[in-house]
Amino acid sequence: MKIVIAPDSFKESLSALEVAESIEKGFKRVISDAEYVKVPMADGGEGTVQSLTDATGGEIISKTVTGPLGEPVDAFFGILGNKTTAVIEMAAASGIHLVPVEKRNPLLTTTKGTGELIAAALDHGVNHIIIGIGGSATNDGGAGMAKALGALLLDKNGIEIGEGGGSLGDLASINLSQFDPRLANIKIEVACDVDNPLTGEKGASAIFGPQKGANLEMVAQLDQNLRHYATVIERDLSIKINDVPGAGAAGGLGGGLMAFLPSELKRGVEIVIEATGLCNILKDADLVITGEGKIDGQTIFGKTPIGVAKAAKKYGVTVVGIAGNISKDSQVVHDYGVDAIFSIVPGVIILEDAFKHAAEYVERTAVNIATVWKMK
Repeated sequence: MKIVIAPDSFKESLSALEVAESIEKGFKRVISDAEYVKVPMADGGEGTVQSLTDATGGEIISKTVTGPLGEPVDAFFGILGNKTTAVIEMAAASGIHLVPVEKRNPLLTTTKGTGELIAAALDHGVNHIIIGIGGSATNDGGAGMAKALGALLLDKNGIEIGEGGGSLGDLASINLSQFDPRLANIKIEVACDVDNPLTGEKGASAIFGPQKGANLEMVAQLDQNLRHYATVIERDLSIKINDVPGAGAAGGLGGGLMAFLPSELKRGVEIVIEATGLCNILKDADLVITGEGKIDGQTIFGKTPIGVAKAAKKYGVTVVGIAGNISKDSQVVHDYGVDAIFSIVPGVIILEDAFKHAAEYVERTAVNIATVWKMK
């Protein structure tokens, strides 16, 4: 019997690998002679670097870069086990969690640190970069990222424009004569699970600007600046980004990556499934256990359990999901390939205890699932 264990992390309590280890421990208490294969998963958001490095035997590398407000921050990226692929979470360098609420201002915040992480990954000789672009503090269209990689974004006087979405209105021309030449031969996959265009009522500024500190006046300015930015990109780089689905992700970083780098936007979980080789692992499996911190009606929109289930059903593999919290609308996941779902919570408990004892609860739930599976 082959049992594949492919969960996401349980945020604030367990990494994906720790969840997988607890599941394996519980199953082995009941079914000791099965083949167990652990594949830590993620959906392109927080925890993707950890999950992919764990799944492939890679390493996490620390790097001090420029934070959203220009101050140094301690960030990180991963090098996968194949030594040729890097994985980056832009939030590690340019995330909203790095900016105190009272200082959030997307007119000023920059993606420069994300560009510095990309450059650091190139220094390790990789030829493939995976970038997760959730959780940003920025609305600069990836301009800071591009500048960090050598792009010259110049005003009418030939002087480089400032940082942040507020400076994009000063942009007069783009010069790539000093752009990092290593990027020409790199494959870049961008984990993006939203389809917002760059500008307009569903664009980066209108939809995501307020949560980053923008008031209505700022939203209007940021939207106008991004539209101007897209116009200059189309003129100078011959690339249209304004209306492309996903261009508005991460304050327009999705569009910036399309404009300046040889990148492809894809569902995050699809990228992770490919990077881990999960489909090949599932071909001869009897059962797959997946899960995440919460399974609800939103799980069907690109979350890990559905991605794993979709891959498993290609081979007729039974899929069981576990979660810390299962909502009333969670039953919809059964229509997308998850055969059964279980909550790990043993009863009414406070959140602090749930986090503290999460590994124990996962193991206990795994024992129960294994017992039922053995009766099959």
